[in-house]
Amino acid sequence: MSTEAGTIQRAKAFSLGDVPAWLWLGIAVYALVLIGGWLLKDSDTYWQIAVGQWILDHHALPRVDIYSFTKTGEPWTSSSWLSQVLYAVSYNLVGWIGPVVLAATSIAVTFALFAHILGRRIPATYAVAVAIAALVLSMGHFLARPHVLVLPIMLAWAYGLMSASERGQAPSPWLLLLIALWANLHGGFVFGLVLVGAFALDALWNADRTQQRSLALRWAAFGVAALAACCVTPYGWGSILAARKILDLGELLHLIYEWMPANFSKFGLFEMSILALIAGALYGGVKLTPPRIALVLGLLHMALSHVRNVEIFALLLPIVVLAPVASQFALRPAWPARAGASMSVMAAVIVLLSGWTWLLAINTTFAPPESQSPSAAVDALKAHNPKRVLNDLPFGGYLIWRQIPVFVDGRAELYGEAFDVAYYRAMQLKDVNQFLDILRTWDIDAVLLTPHTPAVGLLDNISGWRRAYADENAVLHVRTTH
Repeated sequence: MSTEAGTIQRAKAFSLGDVPAWLWLGIAVYALVLIGGWLLKDSDTYWQIAVGQWILDHHALPRVDIYSFTKTGEPWTSSSWLSQVLYAVSYNLVGWIGPVVLAATSIAVTFALFAHILGRRIPATYAVAVAIAALVLSMGHFLARPHVLVLPIMLAWAYGLMSASERGQAPSPWLLLLIALWANLHGGFVFGLVLVGAFALDALWNADRTQQRSLALRWAAFGVAALAACCVTPYGWGSILAARKILDLGELLHLIYEWMPANFSKFGLFEMSILALIAGALYGGVKLTPPRIALVLGLLHMALSHVRNVEIFALLLPIVVLAPVASQFALRPAWPARAGASMSVMAAVIVLLSGWTWLLAINTTFAPPESQSPSAAVDALKAHNPKRVLNDLPFGGYLIWRQIPVFVDGRAELYGEAFDVAYYRAMQLKDVNQFLDILRTWDIDAVLLTPHTPAVGLLDNISGWRRAYADENAVLHVRTTH
């Protein structure tokens, strides 16, 4: 009887009913993202892994450009160096499935944590519904790139700051480890510093006047410590300077899709979400303190300014309004603050997901799409032994992967506003003379463009150039005379 009882007890330990709702959500997100197949649909993944591999091979970090012939030798800081190493290691271990699993795991952890945080204040149904809405809004920016690896860190950092503010205390020093890790994974850590100031104001607003001075000093000390923690990278203070360069690109930001402002010319999910939030707030009479209102408006401004910030808006807005809304509407939490899955349940989930991932990997081909990796065109290009190739921007990552010096790639902070804007105008034939000047000034002997780029038609009709290869993904022209 004791043996049977032990067997029954072990079976109960792994019953599906023991898996909490937030963990089910994480499992579903992991499966959805892995099956979706869109994580590799960005050519930047190529050069991110290439940089990580260079770091592993040389046991050093790049400090100058080594991938282009237009900016070679110029100072360049890889602010996402740790993410690049992680992607390179995962690729070396199991091929393309490695970066995909790494990115999918980070995204799944993010939304499981998100639902768990929400469920501490509101019912499980609401928590999961809000998490699904945030997932739908964020899916357009789910790519195997460094920014997805910091999503759970950003969420935990923001929640830690908010919790400290609501307790009327300074944040825990342990949070400094999060911002230090963030600073080595991705340049977006600067936003984490901004959140310190935002939640400090919230804490001071809610504090008694007699406590405001000491509380302000403690938050200020934490802010200084957080700034110092951001410098705990191989580049030191240079990491902050490198992150700042992105925001100084001016007009160029309007030419890069993920940095473009939100487009409401067609009714979409983001607009629908904003309208629904406004309607809900008006109908329900939601009240927020001025610091929280400023936070909400700041997050909305970020999302409207750059589409890449929609995921930040989707994940952090519910956190900002969570406590006030739960209090005003007397919502009951789905689970206690310290509730979590047991170690046995977590171990069983990991084992089952690992087995499912392995089965999926051996039956599915994971690789970037051909539109981002024109292998046949590059083979034809190499057959002509070109010295300098003028490439379309989507091919920059793949050319770096194939160890061909590029004219330009996705590192906009390296090339700068003036260079990239001039390049864009030339490729789109906004200024034909500028395009011809690039061919002449840089002594270009091969041009690799996407078929829809306007410059393709010009090269087909000017002397000194011939079309050497073309398919649905790329067109190659080579110089016939100098």
